[in-house]
Amino acid sequence: MAALLNVRVFTTYIRRIQFSSHNVGLFTCFSTSLEEKKRKALLGGGIERQDKQHQSGKLTARERVELLVDHNTFQEYDMFVEHTCGDFGMDDPKKKFPGDGVVTGHGLINGRPVLLFSQDFTVYGGSLSSMNARKICKVMDKAAEIGAPVIGLNDSGGARIQEGVDSLAGYADIFLRNVLMSGVIPQISLIMGPCAGGAVYSPAITDFTFMVKDTSYMFVTGPKVLEEVTNEIVSEQELGGAGTHTKKSGVVHKAFDNDVDALSQVRELIDFLPLSNRDNVPIRHTHDPSDRLIPGLNYLIPYSSDQPYNILHVVESILDEEDLFEIMPDYARNIVVGFGRLGGHTVGIVANQPNQKAGCLDINASVKGARFVRFCDAFNIPLITFVDVPGFLPGTDQEYGGIIKHGAKLLYAYAEATVPKLTIITRKAYGGAYDVMSSKHLRGDVNYAWPSAEIAVMGAKGAVAILHRGKDQSEMTQLQNEYEDTLCTPFQAAARGFIDDIIEPSTTRERLCHDLKILLTKKQTLPWKKHGNIPL
Repeated sequence: MAALLNVRVFTTYIRRIQFSSHNVGLFTCFSTSLEEKKRKALLGGGIERQDKQHQSGKLTARERVELLVDHNTFQEYDMFVEHTCGDFGMDDPKKKFPGDGVVTGHGLINGRPVLLFSQDFTVYGGSLSSMNARKICKVMDKAAEIGAPVIGLNDSGGARIQEGVDSLAGYADIFLRNVLMSGVIPQISLIMGPCAGGAVYSPAITDFTFMVKDTSYMFVTGPKVLEEVTNEIVSEQELGGAGTHTKKSGVVHKAFDNDVDALSQVRELIDFLPLSNRDNVPIRHTHDPSDRLIPGLNYLIPYSSDQPYNILHVVESILDEEDLFEIMPDYARNIVVGFGRLGGHTVGIVANQPNQKAGCLDINASVKGARFVRFCDAFNIPLITFVDVPGFLPGTDQEYGGIIKHGAKLLYAYAEATVPKLTIITRKAYGGAYDVMSSKHLRGDVNYAWPSAEIAVMGAKGAVAILHRGKDQSEMTQLQNEYEDTLCTPFQAAARGFIDDIIEPSTTRERLCHDLKILLTKKQTLPWKKHGNIPL
């Protein structure tokens, strides 16, 4: 019996050897063919076009992906996809490129998953085809399913004209997913080349849009069409360059010097963000003590309330390692927004900037602040607000531009937010702007004031001029001093419970870290609704 068993085992072994030998040649053939196809896909539009990409100061689509994600973590999807267009000679095999102009897949950034797509300008100028769009939609759907951020590296001339309405349908499919995933997963767009026409609306919907200086531009209508229709002569960079969109239009959140810097900064931003709206904020270990005192803050506020100072000195000194990732630093500079950490936890920062327009809220500052507050609320990021605001900016341009409607956006955003909200009034908190800036009346969780705080309907000079018009100058000065002593203090608000405590500035970090730890388990709901009607 044992002998028979040994014969069977030996026979099976011989057959396996014969089978393996028979298939070695076949496997070698398949492997060679696969490697050849992969090599072709990795070349994109060819070495000559890749060289042109480098000469223009840009990395290729694949080089960007490799720099963005952790080493050897990128797993590509649909490398061998080709376009399906048969018109205008596009069915010629020489006009088909594996991947069809976009690299898609998933990878890790500092060990955390992200989904991404990178448009390849060397293949038909990165133009969008129906198959190209299908690849992008695939990673967006996957990102929503697993709960991970999606990052788009945009470098495209727009719709692929040869495909007509199929290309336009592809854009609409992407736009739909941008909208459906808004507030579900973080969406980040990086403009690293041209982005024109309908293509601009996908980045516009995403949470953060960044650009590379000098090599990228965004516009709906290009310079040539503008010249024909309106006789305006303008360059691509003047019309839609990084400087235009970071300083004038506010379309873009930040601009970077080159591709490498941009990709590095996106990696840093991802570190602050939760993977989805179902996750808590990430925690990073810090050696910065939560009870660290900052004596310099006791002497930072100028004696004269009309003298400006830099709120960044306050914000940065309070955060872990004094690290602030500022968002939109060149637009609406009278308000500061960005991400930092307290006790290792990510927090969103909103702060009036007294050295720009005296810290007044205007149209642009209100919109900038409101969008940031709503992002933080959507992704469970606690809000820390520093208040030094003399009111809304007066002027006919503001009134005609709709400051009432736009200012209400910031009020709406704060009132709607259910994340932990901690507020510090450093100096002025006047009029309606006091209410808007995360006041106790808008469900602020912790509201502190420094001894230098002035909480009132308006400043002493304006109030006395209204209340006591017609008095001589000496009386007006005395009345102004009385007003300041009586009403321009934090004590009246504290007496009514609108301020939880008046604290020594040097203890601000310690108090915030302690309160944040308590508030991390906060649960607050809104009345049932399909959605609110924010004053757009």
